[in-house]
Amino acid sequence: MSQVEIRATFDGESGAQEALHKLQALRAFEVNGVFESGLLTATVDETVAERALHLIHQIGGNTDTTVV
Repeated sequence: MSQVEIRATFDGESGAQEALHKLQALRAFEVNGVFESGLLTATVDETVAERALHLIHQIGGNTDTTVV
């Protein structure tokens, strides 16, 4: 199975922190970033990528993805 790298930006720290916790619940392989600046990068399995993107957009984030 492929992995998908998601780069997300938020207007502030709270959105990035909320996304961090939700992505961890989806069992993301890796989540890191500069949360204080609203920046986040996550690597997820392609089977949950659509759910991950949906939750980021619900929180108010903008995304860019790459299949790795």
